Amino acid sequence: MIDNKFLTPKEIVERLNRYIIGQDEAKKIVAIAIRNRWRRQNVQGPLKEEIVPNNIIMIGPTGVGKTEIARRLAQLVKAPFIKVEATKFTEVGYVGKDVESMVRDLVEVSINMIKAEKIKEIEKKAEETAFKRLLEMIIPGVGNTHEKEHYLQMLKDGKFDEQFVEIDIEKRIPPIMEVISSQGMEEVNFQIPEELEAIFPPIKKRKKVTVKEAKEILKNQEARKLIDMDKVIEEGKKKAEEEGIIFIDEIDKLISKGEAHGPDVSRSGVQRDLLPIVEGTTVVTKYGSVKTDHILFIAAGAFSGVSPSDLIPELQGRFPIRAELNSLTKEDFVRILKEPENALVKQYKALVATEGINLEFTEEAIEKIAEYAYMANEKMENIGARRLHTVINYVLEELLFELPKPGILEFTVTEDYVDKRLKDLIQDIDLSRYIL
Repeated sequence: MIDNKFLTPKEIVERLNRYIIGQDEAKKIVAIAIRNRWRRQNVQGPLKEEIVPNNIIMIGPTGVGKTEIARRLAQLVKAPFIKVEATKFTEVGYVGKDVESMVRDLVEVSINMIKAEKIKEIEKKAEETAFKRLLEMIIPGVGNTHEKEHYLQMLKDGKFDEQFVEIDIEKRIPPIMEVISSQGMEEVNFQIPEELEAIFPPIKKRKKVTVKEAKEILKNQEARKLIDMDKVIEEGKKKAEEEGIIFIDEIDKLISKGEAHGPDVSRSGVQRDLLPIVEGTTVVTKYGSVKTDHILFIAAGAFSGVSPSDLIPELQGRFPIRAELNSLTKEDFVRILKEPENALVKQYKALVATEGINLEFTEEAIEKIAEYAYMANEKMENIGARRLHTVINYVLEELLFELPKPGILEFTVTEDYVDKRLKDLIQDIDLSRYIL
């Protein structure tokens, strides 16, 4: 099995094509950026630290795949990924979220990824120990080995699941140091040293739960004992620094139009606050200091009425690569409905199949759904592929409400059926604004 971290740019684009239609140029650019990371990690000598990622700005209207490309890319290479809205941040000195919080969130995601990997490795061992503890609670002083194995198997098979047992639930309450910093009032949870843990032992609370619930609780307790959290934190921080991806959406909303006053002053301030983060700085998190030098930043925006050149010059320089995404055509909509592995038509077929019914769409029906979605985007706000979700849901609304219905084992969505559901609606602009 090939490790996805070592995929070539061509292979990355091929994998992205399974889920995202079109936008080949943007896929190519992000694939090169990911492969360059692997190349940098294999560079020998001091030059390795000098090579920094080429951050990317994606330009295109809403619903054309900007976020999806970044998210799928991160899933593909198992990289820590967070998406943030640029408009949610405020300039240092104002009340609100500061830009450094995106790095802290990324570290949290990264550590949780490492923790999940470690838990998977020791899951079986933790489960065995937990089941033995639980069996002792259900049947104290169980006899010989053969008898114990018999009861253990019964426990695994769920024979005791409905019984109740009393277990100790541990709750750690580490001391919290509240720091009022230049970034505003923020609660920073600093890790307490191991030698102080004895002073703050976990609080144990006796609770009556079902055996089914106890299995999970005890398994988690045993897993925590087997995992070295200090090592997890160090690995998580390193993964965030070397492989992290931060997607900054709506960066175009930080551009001030005309004279800067009121909220516009803060927008320009947020751009300036982003500079050191994107260029490379050290951010203090509750897990220690984290460098942002090699984190890949992907910014995105519609840039309607403004352009990337309207960003402050220093920030433009931090995003040297630009990827333009095209508006989607009716033909793109047809492909989006049918081709991806998670295509909407496949999703609704799977949903209806749970009711024991075979749902089919004719080719003409799919083309008609795509046509109506395209028309709705033309007449109203263009929300790209997101319009398909609304249109197909409205087409199937009556069917989804009626199911399960005796006597219906198969249902075919035809062109006439789509017309019947949508023709009058699409012509009534006022009504379609609220429904589509």
